Order: sequence, then structure tokens, then C-alpha cells
Amino acid sequence: MANCGLHSVREALLLAYGTNVIDSVEFAVFYDANSSRELFPYWKFDKFNFDNWDDTECRAELRFGKAEVFLLLEVLRFPDKYIDKVSRFGRNPTELCLIFNTVLEFVYNSHHHRLESWNQPFLLPQVLERYAQIIHNRGAPLQNCFGFVDGTLCRIARPQNNKRAVYNGDKRVHGIKFQSVVVPNGLIANLAGPFEGRRHDNTTLHESRMLRKLQRVAWANGEPLCLYGDPAYPLAIHLQAPFRDALLTPQMQRFNEAISEERVLVEWMFGTVTNY
Repeated sequence: MANCGLHSVREALLLAYGTNVIDSVEFAVFYDANSSRELFPYWKFDKFNFDNWDDTECRAELRFGKAEVFLLLEVLRFPDKYIDKVSRFGRNPTELCLIFNTVLEFVYNSHHHRLESWNQPFLLPQVLERYAQIIHNRGAPLQNCFGFVDGTLCRIARPQNNKRAVYNGDKRVHGIKFQSVVVPNGLIANLAGPFEGRRHDNTTLHESRMLRKLQRVAWANGEPLCLYGDPAYPLAIHLQAPFRDALLTPQMQRFNEAISEERVLVEWMFGTVTNY
């Protein structure tokens, strides 16, 4: 009976009472314990109707006008509970959850290809060249580095199945991995994943086909542009990493230190994403 819904439980209680398996007191106690309760009086509030808002109210509530409704996605940056939205939308938390998941699924199915697409206005060759100039002007020794690549592990609860696939031995937690490219304007220019938590950064690089894509798009005036990653990544024309020899010369050490100061950008971005 533990796996049944409340309706099935109540029917079983009625049957048990009708056949004298339980008495009236037991029936009253069990039936009350298995009765559904409206925990949130959502019916007291008017149904949300965006058409009833004027531009002033919209800006007061959402910080932007009705013509900029798409910026409502900004709220996804903030953790919140559905019960906190009951008074605004006049719907119970279950409805809000279903609506949110439906809209989110629609947005993802319609636009998820953009996460890995290099055909974006902010990723044109002349823009990548400008990124490289900005990074170099900030003190990075590389003159052709336009962004930074790294992988991050998002922790998840230990699953019942396929535990080994998502277990990360380095962090000793279960999770899924993502690989991102961060550019100087603060955007995640490319996001690949999810990958199994056990995967090494070098493996996710191969599975994402990042190097093949860079060979096609990372050029400026006939010269190759590159990304910079941590020591886990291999060296290639379009991908650079710090010196990792056992004995580093002073010049190598200065190179690593100078570029690492700029690479912290990607760590900050990952920190922001994983915190929310």
C-alpha cells in the first residue's frame, strides 16, 4: 500500500471498514491521515494575467518593460522556491513546476544548438581577434589567445544505477561534467555537455570535437587563434596550456604566472554558474 496513491489508500480503507477489518475509530484515524490537504491557499489570489499589467507596473515588478519580456529569463539566475511564487501567479506550486519545466523544455529544444554553435555575432573572426588583443593588453604573454577553456563538475545525488559512470575519483563525489569556453566579455561562448562525471578534461575535449571546430573558425587574417586551458589539456595549434616540465626556467614560470592571472576569469564564471 506504501506505493499507492492517496486515492487507492482511501479506497482500501473503505473496503477494510466495510468488511469489518477495522472499526470506525481506526477508519477515522487512517482516513484523516491519508487525506489530501491544500497546503497553500492559492485560490485566494487572482490568476496571473500579464496583459493586465501596464508598462510602469511591469518595470516596478520585473525591472524591465513589457517589450522586454524575454529578459524575464534573468530570474533563472536566482534560486527560489515555487511556494514563494504562489501569491504572484495565483497557482499552486505543482502547477508552477509543470509550467516552468514545460517552458524550459521548449526553450532548450528550440535553442540548445546555440550553446555549441560558433555561428554567433560575438564569435566572428574580427571579434575573436579583438578578444585576443584585450587578453594580451591585460598582460598575457600570448598574442593570439581569445578565450579560456575548462571543465567543471556539477555535483549530483548518488544515483541508484550507473554509479561508476558519474563518480569522479578526483573530487570523490558523483556529478556530471561540462566544458565551457569563456571570452573576455564575460560570456560563456561555448558550452558542451553533459558528460559522465568520471571523464577526464582531455576526454571531454575529444568528445566535444572542440579542436576540429577551432580549426574551422579560430583564424584572423590567416593567422591561428587559440584557447588556453589548464595542464590537463594537450597542446595544439588552437589550444595552449602552461609549461609543465619538472624543471621550469624563470621565463617559463613568468609565462605561467602571467597567463594564469587572466585564466581566473573562467574559474569565476564557473563559480557563478555552479552557485546557482
